[in-house]
Amino acid sequence: TSSSEPAVAALRRGHTVRISRDRLPIVYRREYSVRFCGLQKLHPFDAAKGANIYRLLKAGGLISPDSTVYTPPEVTLDELLDVHTKRYIESLKWSLNVAKIAEIPPLMFVPNCFVQRSYLRPMRYQTGGTLLAARIALQSGLGWAINLGGGFHHCSADRGGGFCPYADITLTVRMLLAGGTGIERILIIDLDAHQGNGYARDLMGDASVYILDMYNYQIYPRDHQAKLAIRRAVELKPHTDDEEYIGKLKRCLEQSLAEFQPNFIIYNAGTDVLK
Repeated sequence: TSSSEPAVAALRRGHTVRISRDRLPIVYRREYSVRFCGLQKLHPFDAAKGANIYRLLKAGGLISPDSTVYTPPEVTLDELLDVHTKRYIESLKWSLNVAKIAEIPPLMFVPNCFVQRSYLRPMRYQTGGTLLAARIALQSGLGWAINLGGGFHHCSADRGGGFCPYADITLTVRMLLAGGTGIERILIIDLDAHQGNGYARDLMGDASVYILDMYNYQIYPRDHQAKLAIRRAVELKPHTDDEEYIGKLKRCLEQSLAEFQPNFIIYNAGTDVLK
């Protein structure tokens, strides 16, 4: 996707990360990992997933020793306020509220300064990574990029949940549509096992966004209001086998592409669909 100089400036928003066609379009930094004295292990989400994926990519030779991945900046408060309400951001200064979002009850007893450093800051880096990945896809000339974190699809402008404190998908959509890049139709493909209800609530009624969400309808969050924003909802039962899953995905993806004809795709690659 080509972009004009004003559009590039709008997307940078003050960041100085150099984007080049010669760099591997993978976004990651070691600060993605969430650590708070082992409490993160009380949640089934792998809080070090980004680090584990990065290590596997290097071990498999997909990232060579001389390759340099992109290191994202921490998303700024001004950027967060492009989508989030001030009231929501202020609420994160209370450990009780963060404990509810992270679904780790003992976190409510941890001083908020530690919660900020050990949980929210890594999530802000991952959110910055999602925004940077979109910029790389547009500006590198390669047309794609991968962030080894983020995808916080349960968080909306005024509410977090499901281990998702920041609405990185909504933020990315808003950045792309406001950036003067020529991006007018964004397809969100969400293959996490859970319904993506956060960004769906934020983007309700936005004709420039098409949501294809394939999820287990019998588990969290069962958000019927958010479902109204999903243009193509593929509801699956537990233990759906590979053949049925791939068949439905292929058919619905082809139908969505033909119907909407997007010029940008955001793929939320949930790994929790795997056995």
